[in-house]
Amino acid sequence: MELHFTKMHGIGNDYIYFDCMHGMVPHPERLAVLMSPRHFSVGSDGVVLICPSDVADAKMRMFNADGSEGKMCGNAIRCVGKFLYDNHYTDRTDIEIETLSGIKKLTLMPGADGKIERVRVDMGRAILNGPDIPVALEGLVRRYPITVLGEEWEITAVSMGNPHAVVFVEEVKSLPLDKIGPAFEHHPLFPERINTEFVRVISQTELEMRVYERGSGETWACGTGACASVVAAAINGLVAFDSEVTVHLIGGDLSIVCTSDLQVFMTGPAAKAYEGVFTYDED
Repeated sequence: MELHFTKMHGIGNDYIYFDCMHGMVPHPERLAVLMSPRHFSVGSDGVVLICPSDVADAKMRMFNADGSEGKMCGNAIRCVGKFLYDNHYTDRTDIEIETLSGIKKLTLMPGADGKIERVRVDMGRAILNGPDIPVALEGLVRRYPITVLGEEWEITAVSMGNPHAVVFVEEVKSLPLDKIGPAFEHHPLFPERINTEFVRVISQTELEMRVYERGSGETWACGTGACASVVAAAINGLVAFDSEVTVHLIGGDLSIVCTSDLQVFMTGPAAKAYEGVFTYDED
């Protein structure tokens, strides 16, 4: 079976996109495992299906590189918006996308060539109550000390439709995320595993971040992680509510606003890399 796909990325957080508006692809969890390995296959952080929806303009399903299904990805949803507009599934610049963490509202921003270059996403309200994130702690989890690989770290836990542990550090570049990332991901405090953000505060309007994503490892960017980092910084008094904060990631920058009632808005680029055909053996 030959499957047509589109490779897209949001500041380096790259996924393989399948147009499922007229029919599903088989075994997306298996496709994610087969297609994601870099150097040996297409290479990606996972697979995204763009599907019809009864309650929104389209539905997004995303699968991590290990085949597990995720609820939400901020960088991927911007690319879904671009795909729908550029491929004439919509001619509106204000659309809604159904996800496993609810319906997200997108504002699409066309460039000079008429293609979408940037997307603003209403990410909804951040969740700070431990069991709802989920974290095996009650109430607000702010600067909570945990031991990982024999070292004490302080986490602030946030859900943006998926669980995040934000750790503020003096510098991020030298951290061995390949070692500490899996230990955070599988820590017993996190019953559904965790995405971990390591964040350096540059100023009240700038953060630098690296991320280790559950099911994918370190990625060049994480939209929900950038949002969680700004929320965590705001509730810790490190940045201001209701102000635009630039988050610098390996792949590029995202602009995040966290309001005083914890509503979060994310703006960033979406880009198409190429199209291709993957030969899939169902056996």
